[in-house]
Amino acid sequence: MSTIKVTTWSLEQTSPDDLNPAAPPPGDGLRIVRAEVASPEFSRFLYTAVGGDIRWTDRLPWSYAQWQQAVERPGTETWVAYQHGTPAGYVELQAQDEGTVEIVYFGLIPAFRGLRIGGHLLSYGVRRAWDLAERHPGREATRRVWLHTCSKDGPHAMANYERRGFRLFDTSVEVEPEVANPGPWPGAHPA
Repeated sequence: MSTIKVTTWSLEQTSPDDLNPAAPPPGDGLRIVRAEVASPEFSRFLYTAVGGDIRWTDRLPWSYAQWQQAVERPGTETWVAYQHGTPAGYVELQAQDEGTVEIVYFGLIPAFRGLRIGGHLLSYGVRRAWDLAERHPGREATRRVWLHTCSKDGPHAMANYERRGFRLFDTSVEVEPEVANPGPWPGAHPA
């Protein structure tokens, strides 16, 4: 099996004032809505539709029970961007200890990339990370929002995070098995 070298960058914001929001895309067809019903099926759909061509593979072997546990974890939220009623991308937030919120997943379905949706969706998701405790009584107020991106992600990911005010705090390099385009189904989108 062939392998690839993957660089992972971890980035953070430590104040809501760090956010440099992107302008909404032109037009009136974009809505961002919280998926308030925990749905393993919908979560898996978003994960494979967004991450298939950029080789998101860590959750692919998960059972239904593992997906259910992830989406029902207290302090987890999924915010979905819809373009004229069609899912275009999502942000998955996960509250952690000591006022930390991780942006676990963020991205757009390939057909919606390049339409100026990504910066706005990320900005919206970061705002929801900063005010997450307001929707989850008993949670500590957010003091830090962090995420990681890697060399397998889209070519504009890192620049989008930096433009939104995220700062690099760690870099790591690992060798991973190379995985063929996993989905949302093999050959669904040209790599």
